[in-house]
This record gives sequence, structure tokens and C-alpha cells, in this order.
Amino acid sequence: MAIQHILKEYWGYDSFRPLQEDIINAVLDGKDVLALLPTGGGKSICFQVPALEKEGICLVISPLIALMKDQVENLKRKGILALSVYSGMSFIETKKTLQNAAHGNYKFLYVSPERLETNLFLDYLPEMNISLIAVDEAHCISQWGYDFRPPYLRIAALREHLPGVPVLALTASATKNVQDDICEKLAFAKDQQRFQQSFERPNLSYSAFDVPSKQNKLLEILRNVKGTGIVYCKTRKHTKDIAELLKLNNISSDFYHAGLSNEERNRKQEDWINNKIRVIACTNAFGMGIDKPGVRVVVHYGVPDCLENYYQEAGRAGRDGRRAYAVLLFNKKELQDLQQQSAIRFPTKETIQKIYTDIMNYLQIPAGNGEGNSYDFDLAGFGAAFKNDVLTTTYAIKVLEQEAVFVFSDSFYKPSTLVFTCGREELNEFEQQHQSLDVLIKALLRSYEGIFDFPAGVNEQHLAKFTRQTKEQILQQLQQLVQFGLVAYQPQKDKPQLLLLQNRMYADSFSINLKDFTKRKQLFEQRVAAMTGFTESTIQCRSMQIAGYFNSPLEKKCGICDNCINQQALVISTEDFDAIHQHILTVVNEAPVSIHGLLQPLSKIKKQQYWKVLDYLQEEKKIFFNKEGKLVNKL
Repeated sequence: MAIQHILKEYWGYDSFRPLQEDIINAVLDGKDVLALLPTGGGKSICFQVPALEKEGICLVISPLIALMKDQVENLKRKGILALSVYSGMSFIETKKTLQNAAHGNYKFLYVSPERLETNLFLDYLPEMNISLIAVDEAHCISQWGYDFRPPYLRIAALREHLPGVPVLALTASATKNVQDDICEKLAFAKDQQRFQQSFERPNLSYSAFDVPSKQNKLLEILRNVKGTGIVYCKTRKHTKDIAELLKLNNISSDFYHAGLSNEERNRKQEDWINNKIRVIACTNAFGMGIDKPGVRVVVHYGVPDCLENYYQEAGRAGRDGRRAYAVLLFNKKELQDLQQQSAIRFPTKETIQKIYTDIMNYLQIPAGNGEGNSYDFDLAGFGAAFKNDVLTTTYAIKVLEQEAVFVFSDSFYKPSTLVFTCGREELNEFEQQHQSLDVLIKALLRSYEGIFDFPAGVNEQHLAKFTRQTKEQILQQLQQLVQFGLVAYQPQKDKPQLLLLQNRMYADSFSINLKDFTKRKQLFEQRVAAMTGFTESTIQCRSMQIAGYFNSPLEKKCGICDNCINQQALVISTEDFDAIHQHILTVVNEAPVSIHGLLQPLSKIKKQQYWKVLDYLQEEKKIFFNKEGKLVNKL
């Protein structure tokens, strides 16, 4: 009963969700496990509970810095010691963290995949008592998936250093091909186990609308569906425009995207979670790791690139089990544009090479140098300097990431750091002479252990509250400490980063794997076709379409998506058919009549049933539309 006790003590739950206990027991039995759990299915508990049951530390590999930080903070709030190492941390910060992981009483070490094969990490690895490797967002290891990230391929090499340590791979969405590829790339043992939760969401109603005015339809949806909502937009500009539209119509809202500062993103996210605002208009940068059960509606204001993304984002609605709605708004031009994306997202080799060379020149990196270094990279500034289209540059960078040339982090965040550079005696003497800075100095010493030995991540807002001052006063005082030579202080960093995974290639040695590149392009086109088919579908149950795509077919229709409801409306009893049939003929025989005039007397009957009988009468040539668009009994 140990795992039930852990669940109750740290999470307060009396029982596990479906499959969680089976996954945990398989991990505790030392098996390699692939777990497919939908968004909101409780993936983190599947590795956190067994890690607490086992001796040693759990190594968690995740590509999302913001999510790593959130999970570490959540664990700390539960009294569980956790650490994280990610791109952008200094050598000293990383070394201190790894020392703590190796010799401290920590249970979790979160690591970004590009850190796995650094010499520093490998030096400390033998000293860590690693009991479990948890691979989050495991679909990133497959180049045949929708979000391939080459650094994930290093995990298999890591296993050679940790023989006998089981691996738990977790993802919310992966097709059968991608599932097989995950198990192969992670070098799963033959007695591996796979668990796949049903993709059925019986309380979530999917629908798609081809509308002339998305704005009007969005307002109609939010007026009809009460409660918290998310509106996913394709561009950052759209998020702001939609938030303004909703505010003008008295709907409490805000916008969110990766271009905002970390502080702004946190504030907006917290306001939405705490119901200070009702609707968040956002890009897909929003939502990862957020567990808000009462979301009533998720609206996609544009067509996503693939069903994997759509399913994850739509799945943020209705996690409390109550009825919720996932609405997709589209128009035919969007679908045409999506079908043309293949040529844009997969530039020619010559274009990719030119952009690579331009980036290296922009960052002033000599040939044969740069591996392991991280650089500030302003995408817009680069585009202007070298006259490269930003969209083409973005996708060329994506290809170069997939070729393990570098990693580009658009939503990079590095907290402020501070270390005292003076001795304690010198500091004591300084405090006596500068009473105005004494409160801040004492706050730093009390809040951050080891701040004399290693740079500590400091939070200026926390210091302001602790000292009962404003953040501006704290920033000013920190700069004074720098000017006096007492501290080395690095303010927080929000600029996008480019991390080189290999030295700059010489011009004549530039190459990409064209065979794999071509296959990825073909698979992208297949995903677009599936997304387009889902969007345009008017007959098949949408839940069945999604489940079938992920190779987890459902036995029955959901009954609540737009297609199911429309199909139900088309079923007409003989009695209703005869009543509608007689009514139409009676009215039309008296005088020409508009459709509107015809529908009014029988308003209780569904329009779809009316249209079905009208179609029948037209096919039988018993009624006709005249030149004025009215129904008549003969032309």
C-alpha cells in the first residue's frame, strides 16, 4: 500500500486515475514503459510516485524549461526536494546543482536533453544514485512525429552509463509508427510494457464551423457557454486583437504569447488560473503543465497544423468531467494555405545553407568554433540585417534543429543571479558605513544559502516584499552593491537563445540528410491531410476520427459532437416525415412562399429534418424554386 500512502500524503488523492497504478507498478517492477495519457491524464504522478517509493534520485528529461521550473516549484511546495538543469545556466550554477544532485537528499533532477552529453553532466553522473529515467514529451525522440527534437536521441547513449535503470516514456499523443520509434530509439528491453488510455472524452463536445465572421461566432460561443475559456490564435498579434475584442464586448480577457517577459507571462497565467480573468487569448505557448479542471470551452480561432496539437490543446477543456466544448473556427482559404505549407516549411537545401551561413556571420562565429556556446539571437534583427524573410528563416532554423546543428529557444528565460565577491569581514564593515543597504544585504544572506560561494538565483520581487520596498528600489540598491564591488549581479534574461550543438561548418562541408528530410516532409503532408479531413468532415463522429488517428478506435459514437448531433437530427420518424411533407405541400399549393415563411409555423421541428423533406420533394419534382427564390408547386 506504499504507493497509495504516497499519493494520499503528497497529493491528497484517495485513488489513482485509470492506468496510473498499472504504470507505476510496471516501473517498480523494473520494466521499460511507454505511457500514452491524454492531456490532463496525470502523467507526472506516474513517475513522481514510484520515484518517491524507490531509493535514489529520478532523472526527468523534458524540453520545456517553463514546465520544468513549474514542476520543481510544485514539488518543493509539497516538501519534496527537486533540482533542474537547463540551457542558459552558467557553468558554476550547473556544477553546484549537479553536486547537490549527487550528494544531497534530492529526489528529482530535471534536465533538458541538450545537457545530457556535456562533459560536466557525465562527470557527475556516476556519483548520482539514479533509480528511474522519466522521458517527458517522449514523441520528441521520433523524427517521424510532429515535434522532433534531435537532442532526445542522446537518451539511448545515456542508458549505457546506467545499466539496469528503467525508463518511463510519457506522451499525450503519438501515432502507432511514432510509438514504435520511441521504444526503438530509447532502447527498450524486450519485456517492455505499453499503456494507452482511451482517447475518448465523453464529456467533451467537438465541433467545427466554416463561418463568414469568426468574431461574431466567437462572441456567440462565449455568450452561450458560461465559464472559463481559452482562445488559441495563430499569431501573437491575433492574441492581442482577440483580447481587445472580448473586452469591448464586456468579456473579461487578456492575451498571452512567448514574446512577453517571463514576469508578464506568469502574471497573466496566474490571473487566469485564479479566475481574475475569464478568457485567455493565446498562442500554443500557453497551457503546458497547467492543470485547471474547470475550463468550459476551448476555441481554435485558426486551424492547427496537425491533430496531435489540436487534441492536446482542445483537451484542456473539461478536465473536471463536466460538459465542455472544443470549437474550431475556419474558412476554406485557411485550409488551402495549410495545404501549401509544405513548400514553406521545408525550404530547399540551398536556402537552408544560405540562412545557416548568414546566422553564423550575424553572430560572428568563426568556422570550426562555437560548439556548446549560447548566443542572444534576435530573429527580427537578423532578418532585417541580412534581408531574409522571417518565416523562411524560422523554418530553416527548424530544419537545422532537426539536423542537430543548434537549438533555438524562443521563450528562453534565465533568472537573475547574484554572488558576493567580498569577504564577510569586509561586508560587515561596509554595512556599518552604509545603513541604507543593510536591510537588503541581510535579506540576501537570509534568503539564499551559499550566496558567498556560488551565484544564487535571486527574485527581485521576493526581495521587495521581504524588505517592504518597491522592486524599483531593490534594483537600484543592487546596482549600488555592484558599483561598490561587493557583488556580481546578472539581471534576468528573456532574450531568445541560439545554442550551438556543433562547431560552425566550413562552406564546403555543409550537409543535411536529404532522405530523412524528404520523409519528414511527406509525413507533414499526411498530418495536414488528416487535419483538413477532420475540419471538413460533416458526417463522421469527431471523437472516433481522433481516436482512429491515434490507433485507438472507439466502439461507439460520442453522441455530442456537431456531426453526431446533426446526424441525429436527420433521423425522421414516418409520422414526422408525413407531417412535414403535408405541411409543405399545403403551404406551397396556396401561394409561393419563402423558406423563412415556410419554417415559422413548424418551429418545433428541427431545420435539418425540414431540409431533408424539402430535398426529397425537389427530387420528386413536386416543388420548385422560382426566380425570386420562393417555393412553388410548378414552374
